[in-house]
Amino acid sequence: MPALPVGEPVPDDGALPDWVRPPAVEPARPFGVYVHVPFCSVRCGYCDFNTYTASELGGGASQAAYATTALREVALAARVLDDAGLGGRRVDTVFVGGGTPTMLPAADLARVLDGIRDTWGLADPSTGAAAEVTTEANPDSVTPESLRVLADAGFTRVSFGMQSAVPHVLATLERTHDPRRIPDVVAWARDAGLDVSLDLIYGTPGESLDDWRRSVETALATGVDHVSAYALVVEPGTKMHAQVRRGILTLPDEDDQAAKYELADDLLTAAGLQWYEVSNWARGREHACRHNLAYWRGHDWWGIGPGAHSYVAGGAVAGGAVAGGSVAGAAAPAGRDGDHAGVRWWNVKHPRRYAALLEDGRSPGAGRELLTRGEAHLERVMLGVRLSEGLDLAVLDAAGRRAVAGLVARGLLDGTAAVRGRAVLTRRGRLLADAVVRELTA
Repeated sequence: MPALPVGEPVPDDGALPDWVRPPAVEPARPFGVYVHVPFCSVRCGYCDFNTYTASELGGGASQAAYATTALREVALAARVLDDAGLGGRRVDTVFVGGGTPTMLPAADLARVLDGIRDTWGLADPSTGAAAEVTTEANPDSVTPESLRVLADAGFTRVSFGMQSAVPHVLATLERTHDPRRIPDVVAWARDAGLDVSLDLIYGTPGESLDDWRRSVETALATGVDHVSAYALVVEPGTKMHAQVRRGILTLPDEDDQAAKYELADDLLTAAGLQWYEVSNWARGREHACRHNLAYWRGHDWWGIGPGAHSYVAGGAVAGGAVAGGSVAGAAAPAGRDGDHAGVRWWNVKHPRRYAALLEDGRSPGAGRELLTRGEAHLERVMLGVRLSEGLDLAVLDAAGRRAVAGLVARGLLDGTAAVRGRAVLTRRGRLLADAVVRELTA
C-alpha cells in the first residue's frame, strides 16, 4: 500500500484552519460523505488500496465494532463543521467504498447511513434531487436479502466489482467470484430497487482484445445503466508489481490499452451509454454517479474511515466554480490567512490506530495540506477537463487559452465546443488527457 502524503499535523480536535468559512453567497457548497470500509476476504494482487484481511489485522480491529467506530467520526465531523460555520448542510451524496463494504452485515451499513442521516439529513427531492447513496460490493458478497436491507435503509445504488467476464483474467487479478454470478446479482439489486453499476478493468496481463470484448458485452447483456472501465495500473509495492518485475507477468503496451478503450467506447455508445467522464459511461445523466461528479467538480466532502481523505474549500468559490456552477471561472478568495483556497486532510491508515484515536476522543487525521489558489486552479483544470461537459475556457489562464487552438488542430479538443467557450476532449484527447492538462496548465 502507498504511504500517506506528507503534510502538516491535524489538530487533536480536528479543527479546520480559521480562514475556512461558509460561502459568502448562496447556495451553500454541496456536501458529500465517503465511508471507507477497509476489510477484504482476500487481497488481490493488483490492489494498493488501504484494505486488510482478517489475518493481517489480527484481533485488534474488529469488523463487528466498525460501524460504531465510523459513527464516532461522523459525530466528530459534525462538531468540526459546525465550529467552522459549515454545518446545517444536508448530505447530497454518500458513497461507501473499500475494501469490500458488503463484508459488513447489511444492518451495520444501514446503521452508518442512519447516523449520517440523523446527523446532517439527506438531500430531499422536494428541494432538488434526492440524495444518492451508493455502496460498492463484490459479486460474491451479497444476497437478495442483504440487498433488500440496503435498499430499505435508503441506499439507491450498488457498484459491483465485476472486473472481467473471463475466468483466466479474473485468476490473474486474483478475483474470487464466479463470473456467471454477474447477471444474478444485477437482477437481485434491480429487484430490490437499486440502480446498478458494473466496474471493469482492462489491460490485465494475458487479456486479449477478444477477452475484453467478451467482458464488455457480458456487462451490457445485463442491461445495467452505468459502466466504469479502468485501465489496470500496477502500483509499486503490490504483488503484481513484483510479478511483472520478475518477468512472471507481462504488461500490455500503450497501443493495446488504447485499442481496448476504443472498443469499450464503441460498444457502450452503441448500447446507449454515453461517456460523461473519461472512464465512466451512463444511460442518461440521471444514471451518472453524482458522488464522483462532486469530486471532479470540487465540492466539499468528508471521508470517514482509516486512510480516508476529505476536502473543504476555503470560501465561497470551490476550485474555480461557485457551487452549482453559477460563477464558473471566478478566482477563489484568498481568505484571512493569505492565498489559501481549501484544505485537504487524510486519516491514519491502520484500523486499530484509527479506532483508538476516536475512542480517545481525538481526530484520526494523520496530516493535511493547505491548498493555494494556484494549486486549486491546477486541480480544477485537471479534473474538469475529464468531464464530457468540459471546462469553461474562462477558468484557464492566458497561456492555457492560447494552447487551445493547437490542441484543437491536433484533434485533442473538440473545435465546435472550443468556439462555444468549452474545452471538451475528443476521443483521442481522452486517451491523452494527461498531456492535454499539461498544455492547458503550462
